[in-house]
Amino acid sequence: MSIRSPSLHALLRRFCLGGFALASREIEAGAEVPFSFEEHRSPNGPSLYEYRPLVRGFLEERFSQLAALEDARVGIEQLSREPAAALFARAHGEGRALDEAASLTRTVLLPLLVKTAEGCGGFDWSDEAFERAYAELEGSLFGRRRSYVAVAPLTGLSTGAEVELGSGLGVRVAVPGELAEHWPEANGLLPADFGREPDRTCVLELKRSLAAGDAEIPDAPAELSDAVSAIRLATAGAVAAGPVLFERLDWRPFGIRPVLPIAATAPDAEPIRLDAFRGRLAQDLRARLERADEDPELAEALDRWELSLFQAEPFRSEQLRESLTALLGETDGLFASVLRAAALLGRTGNERAAHLASLRALAGGESATPAAADAVRRALVEALAHGNRAALVASLDESLLGLGPRPTGFLESRLAVG
Repeated sequence: MSIRSPSLHALLRRFCLGGFALASREIEAGAEVPFSFEEHRSPNGPSLYEYRPLVRGFLEERFSQLAALEDARVGIEQLSREPAAALFARAHGEGRALDEAASLTRTVLLPLLVKTAEGCGGFDWSDEAFERAYAELEGSLFGRRRSYVAVAPLTGLSTGAEVELGSGLGVRVAVPGELAEHWPEANGLLPADFGREPDRTCVLELKRSLAAGDAEIPDAPAELSDAVSAIRLATAGAVAAGPVLFERLDWRPFGIRPVLPIAATAPDAEPIRLDAFRGRLAQDLRARLERADEDPELAEALDRWELSLFQAEPFRSEQLRESLTALLGETDGLFASVLRAAALLGRTGNERAAHLASLRALAGGESATPAAADAVRRALVEALAHGNRAALVASLDESLLGLGPRPTGFLESRLAVG
């Protein structure tokens, strides 16, 4: 193997040897390394059984002792002088270099030690196992590109196939044990019954390729929150993510961060199935949400609608009224927004009359019916899809006065093409 940094190689080898020595002393003193019993089936012969030591959890429990080793301190000093390690030094601090030594120990030293021990099948040292683990580390530190992944469990949603949401985001079925493999503490951080209930088997995943010189990671909490908002707009389902997201860098555990509260809270709604049509709609909406901040009224309408998902009456209906006013009221108020929404959503006179009745009742102070709440959601979808809210309002006014055709709805056009 061609070693990029011989001094770093020597220091980290000493740290791993010291970690093995510490683990051996612990075992001699009575500590036990847990084992898993795995069956390997052969199609043409008998099954083989393997006892596999679970060294990751054993070493995680002794993190403070490992971090206190003199070899760990010296190794961290060397790592901190490597520009390539800057990104690792910011881990576990929500974008802040809170404790560089602790971050580097957890994201570099501990995974290297675990990988070496797993390659050894325990704590009987093997130079070959260390060299393989160190080669992976150097490839991550000094490679031209880095692979970043953030994964958050999803609730309130099921799907039969992977659904792309654009910009590296997607929804897929979780692989059993994938989170616990990298984060032993994951089982205590997952939603209740995750992996056992049909609407609790998916994850929301963000994938990005980072340049070697990048010292910042993606704002995964914000990006995953936008994706959850887009799915809620597209489906009206009880979708939530989190409560935490798990980050990997080059397939190495990197960090655990909380999901934003608005995305982590489950709405009072029914679980849904994310099919291909609603998946494409969610992808379109997520891309358009990125531009919502350019229109303060649209951003206000979206915020009010999403807050209404978690509130009881009368606050829920008040949020929906405020959302509709911000969306289509302009300077004309709530009643004008009701008329415009009815014209926007109804393809026929009967449909427009039904929307007008439910929204007029909401505007008059009554509690929102399911039809009125869904009309506000659909109006938001249409405004996002149109791209120019002010132009959409002007077009609706012309239609109401008989001066122009009714704007073709986004959902109408999507359904028309299948």
